[in-house]
Amino acid sequence: MSARLLDGQGLAKRMQDEIKPEVAAFAGTYGRPPGLGIVLVGADPASEVYVRNKLRAAGEVGFRADLERLPATATLADTLALVERLNGSAVHDGILVQSPLPQAMGAGAEQQVFDAIDAAKDVDGFSPVSVGRLVQNRATVAAGTPSGIIALLVNEGIPIAGRHAVVIGRSDIVGKPMALLLLHRDATVTMCHSKTSDLRGICRQADILIAAVGRPGLVTPDFVKPGATVIDVGVNKITDEGIAITLFGEGHPRLELFRRNGSVLVGDVHPRVVEVAGALTPVPGGVGPLTVTMLLMNTLRAARARVGA
Repeated sequence: MSARLLDGQGLAKRMQDEIKPEVAAFAGTYGRPPGLGIVLVGADPASEVYVRNKLRAAGEVGFRADLERLPATATLADTLALVERLNGSAVHDGILVQSPLPQAMGAGAEQQVFDAIDAAKDVDGFSPVSVGRLVQNRATVAAGTPSGIIALLVNEGIPIAGRHAVVIGRSDIVGKPMALLLLHRDATVTMCHSKTSDLRGICRQADILIAAVGRPGLVTPDFVKPGATVIDVGVNKITDEGIAITLFGEGHPRLELFRRNGSVLVGDVHPRVVEVAGALTPVPGGVGPLTVTMLLMNTLRAARARVGA
């Protein structure tokens, strides 16, 4: 048995192509394109890559996308002032603050910044107002990664209603909104985390297993019920050859890629899960592209809501 690979990259491309004429129509009607303001504090290498991808995708569908940079030495007050300026901007319909913020800002800084974003412009779905609406199943936008996963499951014809879904990870960005979106589609949902007893046994009960913890290869074949759908949210950069050998084994093409480049991206799901699962998202090319696409969809919705369309 070899799992069917779920093509998030292809779905993301189709969805972006579909909204291009909608973006053009909005610009023609209202004299401006939908606008997205992205706040980047510091120069975290991973954040730089994520922001670059978001700016490129926004530009390709016809959005106005502006990057607002602050140095790593910026204070929480500096960041809040920038968010407040974007809240009042007539040309920005959506605001995204790239996570993580510099540690020097303090433990609660990120939440304070998310709280400061105007709920009408919260295209990441992280503000307390957005989360509250999601809990009550009346959200117009929700976090990009979980929303993208739902879109992928629906597109691939994978049933959700009545199925047992297990989510590993309880973050505000992925785990919690993922559980709510599945619940709203009538799945029976179990959330697992670092304190969960018998994690392996619980995961083996899942019809849909979603791993979002940032631990390379955590989900091994014995975590997976044969034929289950496995969604790998993890993106982990491996630079240790011993870990790469453990994950892939000699002769695997991904190990050869590691040896050429000195690193390789892997998910939270062990490569051998492909032998057990019925369907599986690859890393890269699975969930990641859909996260960006859902951000664009949320920005277009926010733009329409602001003009009453």
